Amino acid sequence: MTYQKTLDWLFAQLPMFHRLGKAAYKANLDNTYTLDEYFGHPHKKFRTIHVAGTNGKGSTSHYLASIFQHAGYKTGLYTSPHLIDFRERIKIDGKMISENFVCEFVEKHKTFFEKLQPSFFEMTVALAFDYFASENIDVAVVEVGLGGRLDSTNIISPEVSVITNISFDHTDLLGETLPEIAGEKAGIIKPQIPVVIGETHNETEQVFIEKAKSLNAPIIFADQHFECRFTKRENTNQFFDIFKNKELLYENVITDLAGIYQKKNLATVFQTIEILKQKDFILADEHILNGIATASQTTGLMGRWQTIRQKPLTICDTGHNIDGIKQVLQQISLTPHKTLHFIFGMVNDKDTNGVLELLPTDAKYYFTKASIPRALDENLLAEKASKYNLFGHTFPDVKCAFEDATKNANDDDLIFIGGSTFVVADLLQLTINN
Repeated sequence: MTYQKTLDWLFAQLPMFHRLGKAAYKANLDNTYTLDEYFGHPHKKFRTIHVAGTNGKGSTSHYLASIFQHAGYKTGLYTSPHLIDFRERIKIDGKMISENFVCEFVEKHKTFFEKLQPSFFEMTVALAFDYFASENIDVAVVEVGLGGRLDSTNIISPEVSVITNISFDHTDLLGETLPEIAGEKAGIIKPQIPVVIGETHNETEQVFIEKAKSLNAPIIFADQHFECRFTKRENTNQFFDIFKNKELLYENVITDLAGIYQKKNLATVFQTIEILKQKDFILADEHILNGIATASQTTGLMGRWQTIRQKPLTICDTGHNIDGIKQVLQQISLTPHKTLHFIFGMVNDKDTNGVLELLPTDAKYYFTKASIPRALDENLLAEKASKYNLFGHTFPDVKCAFEDATKNANDDDLIFIGGSTFVVADLLQLTINN
């Protein structure tokens, strides 16, 4: 099969959570263990770092992968979802898995897959681990797809487990309260394996402490030791002073990942690096600082406060839950502009009202929907938004919304595209094709 036919088969045969939502979620690891045994336990052939969290796990994973690459390790990176190309999920040293490997993998094992009926995510994790093992990588940074305890990636025994933060997301699957959600994320904590928690939160701190204690796993909260203070911005780069236990550790650390919220991710990264050094990884200052400075360039990360064009300033961000939207709005407030043109869409299983009540009433809204079945109808979204004094026009797809916003915006305005990872994905696909 060609690569496109292979993808068509994958998307047709295997339920994809990011398209269908809860209907594609498997509440056990039975298929994952079956696949792992079938492929000969490939994840045991390389070292791993496991990264979970509601927000920030993608950026944190890419930072760590970039640092390992700069240190000379052959580095695998598994993330989800993809924005443009399925192969974004599986990379070695910043390069996507080849189309040929994907095709041969599916062709060779298709009969087995048709019998087992794994989910799209279960199959993709198996593909990633098989690919990493076949390429003899040194280390893989593995991002959790959803939750932690029942995530298909949770068969690994990592060098360190990382949980960036806890906020409300996927409450229909992970729980209605922060402690319940934290309990699911804490499922990646393994016996005797150290765990880094990015942010201390009164409601969740004890959940992590008790879970770690029960497994005799050393636990450390990054924000209790590291602080990253924003100093300046130059073009698309940001600069931070890094403090450890209130003493200046690094001055004017550069990152090419935009968004003031990176200060939280960087604290998590620096704490994680300290533990990895104790695990005999050779990570010198130059590797760390160069890896952070070139994270998006080195790993190919997209969609994090990404500038699409300068006039009018057009930016997208994949923040999509309450905490993520709060961070996006803080960044918007720090960005000089006259009028905000907000291209906005959501998926139908998010806390729509919780997000809408946060949005500024003085923006011009372009309500739209992404090209996935889970997308919330743009007219229903506009109707809900009107109850929060948010008004604008509706558009059947991101392309139409983007064209209208571009036509209406002046050079000193700001066009922002967000509300859903998949709205951003449609935009990036559109801008690349054009």
